Amino acid sequence: MDDKPAVLLTYRLILQQQGYEVTAVETYGCAIDELDAGEFDLLLCDLGLGGTRNGFDVIEHARVRRPAIRSVLLTGYSGADIALKAADMGISVLFKPVDVRELLAVVQTPLSTERAIA
Repeated sequence: MDDKPAVLLTYRLILQQQGYEVTAVETYGCAIDELDAGEFDLLLCDLGLGGTRNGFDVIEHARVRRPAIRSVLLTGYSGADIALKAADMGISVLFKPVDVRELLAVVQTPLSTERAIA
């Protein structure tokens, strides 16, 4: 999930080229709807969503429904508070601009046998 359509499209295409099934959304509301409707193995979510909600909110909602969901937070902010909160929640963090090899390494680790991503 990313609030910038071009970034979202890029991530989606990269992951689909690697054989992953991808559900891509731009808003908090769409993410919540998809999470409530389906089963996902990994959640990639931007921290900044352009409103009052952020990536942590999406991840927390996802974990209510599926506590073991693996989550990766994407952010351009490098504040210690974000890194600490992510570490406390067991969330991997990728800092933008995201290196494609790093993205694939983070995705491949938890999904060695699974294929769905939100």
